[in-house]
Amino acid sequence: MSRQIATLVRRFPALVRLPYLVYQRARRRYSLGAVAVLVNESGAVLLVEHVYHPRFAWGLPGGWIDVDEDPAAGILRELHEELALSARVCRVVHAEKTASNHIDIAYLCVAESSIGKLSHELLAYRWVAADEMPPLKSFHARAIELARQHLPSAV
Repeated sequence: MSRQIATLVRRFPALVRLPYLVYQRARRRYSLGAVAVLVNESGAVLLVEHVYHPRFAWGLPGGWIDVDEDPAAGILRELHEELALSARVCRVVHAEKTASNHIDIAYLCVAESSIGKLSHELLAYRWVAADEMPPLKSFHARAIELARQHLPSAV
């Protein structure tokens, strides 16, 4: 029976389009965010001071991923928009459901240019050594910890 259904669906793909659209509309929706962990040659991590983060002003650079945007492309876009920084994505180091309908992804990235003009969303940036980290969101702290484990093989 499954083979017959598969043959029918392959011959007439429009048959599954409507049920798929209904299923897709009924599913729970999530927003998606991405952050970049950038580590310099001395092992310091790039942190930025966010304008719109009242509890943890300092954290990793990043932001919301647009609809239909690849998350890796989204983090590169965010780095360019917020820091005028060109970078290369190495790998995902952490992903986590950080709110009831939000998922964050952390990427280990390598800077390919220097930092330029900051956007209106940021107040400052600094490279911070592991033993000098300010209080961070738990997702950011975990992402930094996991990224450090991947440094020798990733960069």
